[in-house]
Amino acid sequence: MAGTLFDLPTVGDLEESLPQGHAARLEQTLLQARALIESTMSLHRRRPATVSGVTHTDAEVTTETLERLILRARRSVNVALTGSVAFVETVLRCVAEVPSGVTVRVLCTPAALEVSPARLRGLAGVRILPHELSGFVVADGTSAFLRLATQGPADGRAAVVTDRAAVSTLQLLYAGVWSRGRRLVDHPEVSPRLRSELTRRILEQLRSGRTDATAAVELQVSLRTYRRHVAEIMRELNASSRFQAGVRAVELGLLPKAA
Repeated sequence: MAGTLFDLPTVGDLEESLPQGHAARLEQTLLQARALIESTMSLHRRRPATVSGVTHTDAEVTTETLERLILRARRSVNVALTGSVAFVETVLRCVAEVPSGVTVRVLCTPAALEVSPARLRGLAGVRILPHELSGFVVADGTSAFLRLATQGPADGRAAVVTDRAAVSTLQLLYAGVWSRGRRLVDHPEVSPRLRSELTRRILEQLRSGRTDATAAVELQVSLRTYRRHVAEIMRELNASSRFQAGVRAVELGLLPKAA
């Protein structure tokens, strides 16, 4: 598979040619493709040397690896940010230093947005995705950095991918998901009030379907106080129903998606 080249469509080409009815199906297919690539690399994550265009790296050299990958880009840098503070901050610092002629696109979750909202809102090409993607960077469509989802002592490991077929698949994955992302300018800024611990607990009560009386007892507040908080939260979320409030809470990263 190494060395295989694909005539890959650009993000713009895909957005213009993609039939609306097939967008959701394509996104699911691409997410499955990403999972396949990640699981394949995970099988080799303990090998120290390059295997089939995949080099593994430990957390302590991640910053140096990202700097080398992003700052050497000459055409494009496509980024998927997760809520990992270190990863988000390192990537955004490097992105700020790329030459002006390099096209930069950033997909991020609401949680990642909150790590550095000022920096992200200062970038032109940023979109929000409500569900989590593994963090990765694709530079010039020829090399990629992918954080590996591992558990235990190996947490924080990553892979640098130079296999052209694998990188092209990641690039195609990115293009499809980008086309479904919400533009950052359309993503409302969340007030500090909605970030409070009390608000989170109330939103959890609403999602669980508990009655107001039961929820008030659980939170150790009066029924009147609980209902007042609910009304204020719905107003902040511009929601006309409690169900809609729950949906918007997930979209804004105030609640995780239900399992």
